[in-house]
Amino acid sequence: QVQLVESGGGLVQAGGSLRLSCAVSGRIFSMNVMDWYRQAPGKQRELVATITSDGTTNYADSVKGRFTISRDNAKNTVYLQMNSLKPEDTAVHYCKTEVSIYTGRINNYNYWGQGTQVTVSS
Repeated sequence: QVQLVESGGGLVQAGGSLRLSCAVSGRIFSMNVMDWYRQAPGKQRELVATITSDGTTNYADSVKGRFTISRDNAKNTVYLQMNSLKPEDTAVHYCKTEVSIYTGRINNYNYWGQGTQVTVSS
């Protein structure tokens, strides 16, 4: 069973920083596109950042210049470095990845992490 385990969330003061990690476990062939989403209470889940297998990144306008997504394929891990945090960044953050699994042929599946809470005080 493929699982995504997130860590690094917590409570920080406005202007502070956090680094989220998402480690993928299980017998996987490769990690493809990896994403970070967030969902605040009463809000829709939104895409925060994405990184492709070749390292191309994209960010939501609200976090551009403050957040950095990165990946370490050797560790099967994706990171989200969050700087200059604002109270409006408060949300549960989820990682999502498309994983390739080889069972005689390549099969691709999407998996979600359990979520990690980020709270930014004003």
